[in-house]
Amino acid sequence: MSTTETLFRPLAVTPPSTDPAAPLVMRLVREFGAALVDETSVADWAAQPGDRVLLLAGDAVRFPEGQDVAAVLPELMKVFPGRFAVAAVPRESEDAVARRYGSQRWPSLLFFRSGQYVTAIAGMQDWDVYLQGVDAALRMPPSRPPTIGIPVVSKTSSSDAGGCH
Repeated sequence: MSTTETLFRPLAVTPPSTDPAAPLVMRLVREFGAALVDETSVADWAAQPGDRVLLLAGDAVRFPEGQDVAAVLPELMKVFPGRFAVAAVPRESEDAVARRYGSQRWPSLLFFRSGQYVTAIAGMQDWDVYLQGVDAALRMPPSRPPTIGIPVVSKTSSSDAGGCH
């Protein structure tokens, strides 16, 4: 081998990933049966019967704890076997889905039951906090998502109350 060949040996370059989410989020999909949903499919996914948990992991660089939550979620699935289905949102759709359900913190686990929002667990938590939080979420009734805004009632409403009060 000549000196020129030694100096100019091509480097092996790994092509960039084309996955829609970070590696641990994609592991949820590939190894644990999680669905990938976006702003156009999340409502249909959530409307299926039973309890459902949606992961909003956030940008893996800005919110590395989102990857920790993606790693903890399969362990929670083992502790609560068959109790809930899981989905994750590709990064490009997370902002729209978060706005829809009033989530303002990354990462977050959003809980649904048969199409209705139940609650959320935001941030990376200690294991015992997750156990208590998931157990509580699986027992609590659905609630209104904490979206921003105040319900508006039309002045011309057909209600006999004559207004919004």
